Amino acid sequence: MDIENLIKDTFTAHEPDAPDSGQVLAATRQRLDRRPAVVSRPLAVAAGVVLLVLAAGTVAALNRPAPDNQVATGAGQAGAPAAVEAPAKAAIAELTMPYSLGWLPPGQADYLARRINTGSSAANHDKPVYGGEYMLTVTSGRQVLLVDVQEMRMMPVEHAAFKSGPGRPVTIGGRAGVESSHSDGPGGYEVYLTHPEGGSLYVNVAAQPGSTATAQQLTDAGRRVAENVTFPGKTTVTPAFGLGKLPDGLRMCTFDVEKSGPSGPRTGYSVGTCSTLPAIQVHIGEAVQVSGTAGQPVQGHATRYVDENGYRTLWILNAVHDAPIAVAGHNAQAELYAIAERLVLPR
Repeated sequence: MDIENLIKDTFTAHEPDAPDSGQVLAATRQRLDRRPAVVSRPLAVAAGVVLLVLAAGTVAALNRPAPDNQVATGAGQAGAPAAVEAPAKAAIAELTMPYSLGWLPPGQADYLARRINTGSSAANHDKPVYGGEYMLTVTSGRQVLLVDVQEMRMMPVEHAAFKSGPGRPVTIGGRAGVESSHSDGPGGYEVYLTHPEGGSLYVNVAAQPGSTATAQQLTDAGRRVAENVTFPGKTTVTPAFGLGKLPDGLRMCTFDVEKSGPSGPRTGYSVGTCSTLPAIQVHIGEAVQVSGTAGQPVQGHATRYVDENGYRTLWILNAVHDAPIAVAGHNAQAELYAIAERLVLPR
């Protein structure tokens, strides 16, 4: 099933019922709080990723074929701010998720999608392990379902834990796993399936607080979502701004993309070697967060620069519509400018 068409069709059908972005944000926070402790650990050790809890938006553009040229990395040198040459204006590259969803419950689906660094593997402590996560709010009339699909690459199925008590063995889509015994419990329906590259794929379907769904509805929806997950991913998401050719030795390590009303998708990246910390955070901020003194212009935009005990932030003003972009880390000022000059901003 084409997720892009599915979501667009359901959005059109339920547009008058579109949830308020504040309500979606609150629901997302509640979902993070509801997870079993064992599910949250990979996020707690994320290597420098900005774990923004973001409100979902209105029209998701998922399961488009990934473009041939994704985010570029490579040549470039971090020199003085005035010496950095801005690249020719390029299109913002779409970002590919590591797996795709083939089915969602009927209704309007709003989403948050991210690719995260969940630490390192036991076999190679210097090599980061990446995972992807979709957090969706599916609205159908008065019923609102919360769907969470996440790769848990460092957690084998036998370590699965549920808020509703012990799990039970299950096979879904030819993959062995363990599912929750009581889908009407505090966690809703949960299942851990064997990931084709090791670890687990976690699927959780629950009713949003204030909404209702039977245990059978949650179980049926969760099993069908899990059955239709496909590897490798072809789903792409459109960020609000992109990364161009980064200075030597740096590349994109993580991203976080959400859609939020008329301001467009909000986006964050972590940039670095992806095997050592700390990373450089590059993300959209709020105008009220901006501080510091005037710096060198970047791509025609005024800037502000602040150094707080060695943690430096370069703010690019009005970089995405009226919103600023922050480039921040324990890095030299010239390196922050070099990254800023290579960002791909909206036309």
